[in-house]
Amino acid sequence: MSVFDEVVGRNPGEKEFHQAVREVLESLGPVITKHPEYADSEVIRRLCEPERQIIFRVPWVDDAGRTQLNRGFRVEFNSALGPFKGGLRFHPTVYLGIVKFLGFEQIFKNALTAMPIGGGKGGSDFDPKGRSDAEVMRFCQSFMTELYRHIGEYTDVPAGDIGVGGREIGYLFGQYKRITNRYESGVFTGKGITWGGSQVRTEATGYGTVFFVDEMLRSQSQSFDGKRVLISGSGNVAIYAVEKVHQLGGRVIACSDSSGYVVDEDGIDLELLKQVKSVERGRISEYADRRPRATFVAGGSIWDVPCDIALPCATQNELDEAAAGVLVRNGCRIVAEGANMPCTPGATRVFAEAGVLFAPGKAVNAGGVATSALEMQQNASRDSWSFDYTEERLGEIMRSIHDRCLDTAEEYGTPGNYVAGANIAGFTRVADAMLALGVI
Repeated sequence: MSVFDEVVGRNPGEKEFHQAVREVLESLGPVITKHPEYADSEVIRRLCEPERQIIFRVPWVDDAGRTQLNRGFRVEFNSALGPFKGGLRFHPTVYLGIVKFLGFEQIFKNALTAMPIGGGKGGSDFDPKGRSDAEVMRFCQSFMTELYRHIGEYTDVPAGDIGVGGREIGYLFGQYKRITNRYESGVFTGKGITWGGSQVRTEATGYGTVFFVDEMLRSQSQSFDGKRVLISGSGNVAIYAVEKVHQLGGRVIACSDSSGYVVDEDGIDLELLKQVKSVERGRISEYADRRPRATFVAGGSIWDVPCDIALPCATQNELDEAAAGVLVRNGCRIVAEGANMPCTPGATRVFAEAGVLFAPGKAVNAGGVATSALEMQQNASRDSWSFDYTEERLGEIMRSIHDRCLDTAEEYGTPGNYVAGANIAGFTRVADAMLALGVI
């Protein structure tokens, strides 16, 4: 039985996890040929099985006095390189398969940063949308009352993800501090600047995505100047990707949320977008209501808008084969995943066949976890760094990841293939550490 067939058999119904495993395994043929010790030691099979999977009940009371019930998850996937590291996602779609897919991707993403962190992920099917601050606080406190016993700065360090921002991190860390009686700053990243957080952490995933694409453009002797860019989503990653694209000379002409997308040929007004989405927590249609030349399209696909560069920054499998075909026909030349696995396998095949430069999320969106690791460094040394210095460090890390992907792809006979380069570079770093630590 192949490793993939075994994964499917052991994890039935977890289609996102199966997809993530297949995408990595398909890149590893040349690695096993060159390094048969990986097969002999069953390191691939071991890597596909989480070290620990935690599922727990999260009861809480809403503002009307009714008891609500959600399910919490933490998958501690691999700690060969360091403590488990990965975000928490609060969204109705969260189930074990989503968390395992995200945790599996996180192993390789974290390895690519060259920082000493392993891979993990967690979350809940709780939906913070429409909930009061008091309800979110009570949920977070109940969630942490179980999770606290499984995490720690040398064990497992969570952060934010979809549905988990500064508000949620604050409530979670507050309950952790209350239960443990320790101000253990390094147990969470994404904290507020005034209480142990890092400059640039809020911006990091979006900025890092654009830094990576800037290096892709440089490799083709191009730049962002004059480029039309689509960015799906309008959350944290998308907002700061818009900001950095504009700083580098590009023009973001469309962004979206679950209700539809807006097109603004003058370039997205960043301050208005932040006001609508980050401050008011409104819908993207409200952006068009206040921006006379912008148009809102309910439903539909943002990928129908002609562009030079597409950055899917919303959620998994949002860009399918049909949408990829539209992008190619409209002249898109670069696609980079700001979200985790937002392109389906069919979409990535379309891009490869059309010669579109495509880079996977485990490399492109590693800026968030890289800056989390920088936050951990600052917490460990009781230090704080300036915005400019931290952004400079982030830029260096993203350039290194880009170059590592290209160099590895070249080394293993697939020049220019960012997917193979990212998968192989991440895998070999983790696999070597696992071999060194023995069968554990």
